[in-house]
Amino acid sequence: MRSLFSSAPSAATGEWQPFALTAAQATQHAQWVAGRIHRNWLGPYFKAYHLHRGGAGRRHGLRAEPLREDGRQGAMLFYDDEDFGGPGNFRHFYEYVGEQMVALGYHRACADECTRRHESLREHTLKQLFKPPPIDCPDSGYCDQRYGLVTLDLVSLNGQPLFIRVAANPVLEHGFTPAIPFEDLLRTVFDVPLPTPEEQENRLAYTSL
Repeated sequence: MRSLFSSAPSAATGEWQPFALTAAQATQHAQWVAGRIHRNWLGPYFKAYHLHRGGAGRRHGLRAEPLREDGRQGAMLFYDDEDFGGPGNFRHFYEYVGEQMVALGYHRACADECTRRHESLREHTLKQLFKPPPIDCPDSGYCDQRYGLVTLDLVSLNGQPLFIRVAANPVLEHGFTPAIPFEDLLRTVFDVPLPTPEEQENRLAYTSL
């Protein structure tokens, strides 16, 4: 049954290649994390997501919406250039969310990128796939799938970020525990205190990567 956790993502078109931050980018990212710059967007995205679910809609600030796909739970976190100040912060934010999945005990199965071209358009996607550890639930003996398989995508068009998609794919086959609702995952990762004035100011140092 754990063979379900052994497949990597594929693409109908384009070619997927592994990606990773360069040494210089990794050093800058570590400084970004140490400065808690992520707090500028975690809480606001969490609030925006729940306001949208409650029917309030987006009046100002960040835009986040539930993922509308059959068989998957998730959230669409849309890029706002005014709020992020540039694509660098958005990429740091993407890397940080992935690191939080690892901190929760998930295994990063792959980190791939793919570019698709159509006439004057160039769509670039970063994709990370996270698998829960193959641990059995002590109560049932079933494989504990936790939140299920989790994917994290960053999609850009012609070099401009569009959105980050966080999605959980629950495994519905016999032998797995029921998946924990996606909202619990979002709360665990995103429900953090708002940034301090210093953290808000420091985000301007990371507008490019």
